[in-house]
Amino acid sequence: MDKIQKYEKAGKIAAEALAYGKKLIKQKSYLLDVTKKIEDYINKKAEIAFPIQISMDNVAAHFYPDHDDEIIFEDQVCKLDVGVHVDGFVGDNAVTVDLSGKHTKLVKASREALDNAIKVVKAGVQVGEIGKVIQDTITGYGFAPIRNLSGHGLDEYNVHTPPNIPNTATGDTTTLEEGDVVAIEPFASTGAGIVIETSNPTLFQLVEPKPVRDRTTRKILQQIINYNNLPFAKRWLVNDFPLFKVNFALKRMLDKDIISSFPPLADKAKGIVSQAEYTVVVEKNGCRILTKV
Repeated sequence: MDKIQKYEKAGKIAAEALAYGKKLIKQKSYLLDVTKKIEDYINKKAEIAFPIQISMDNVAAHFYPDHDDEIIFEDQVCKLDVGVHVDGFVGDNAVTVDLSGKHTKLVKASREALDNAIKVVKAGVQVGEIGKVIQDTITGYGFAPIRNLSGHGLDEYNVHTPPNIPNTATGDTTTLEEGDVVAIEPFASTGAGIVIETSNPTLFQLVEPKPVRDRTTRKILQQIINYNNLPFAKRWLVNDFPLFKVNFALKRMLDKDIISSFPPLADKAKGIVSQAEYTVVVEKNGCRILTKV
């Protein structure tokens, strides 16, 4: 398979996993159980590009359940974000599930913003133009696009590369080129349209391997290296190492800048957030959606 074929395969599996996961998000189901099932589904077909995230209500992104999580789905607005890779080439997509039934317009705003953005994507388009389309669509529904979250390029074993695809009219004149593979992901909020970091991160990524003295920390670091610079979850490590040793190792590696953390990102004014996302390949006169069943 060539590079685009690998993107296509990853995108197809990512879309199937997203559809599968969407059906699992139901009232009275456990968040941790649903997360495990989606990751098991992916692992049977390809590999996970980043830990499956189900961020709820005012949390826009980067929420991942810990090993002892007991959250039950009730009436939350859930953003399911799924990434799959084939030999490092990533398909990234997301959908919002409104279990409350009270935020239909909010869900529609981010979905329609994505659909409208897709219509203007082509070789030579400026990313600021895409952001304007997204902003105009979301504000047209009376909501705020999240200004400090954006879509992004995708590359081999890298889920966030240039160019950024803004969700507002930034005026950025960076242009997309034919063959670029990018994730476009509008976020709509009933609140401030700005996200801030919260506490208790459970997602991490390798920055730079460095010598460590503790034997168990060395073993944990080696496992992290095996993730090929892709994001990983604390829970994955707890499956193989005692919790107290994982906590110790993560703290030491954070202190030494061996790894970085990704705290959950929440709307500054506690507004409810929706999200929609596709991965596309840019073509001369348009684009092709890779994450579509």
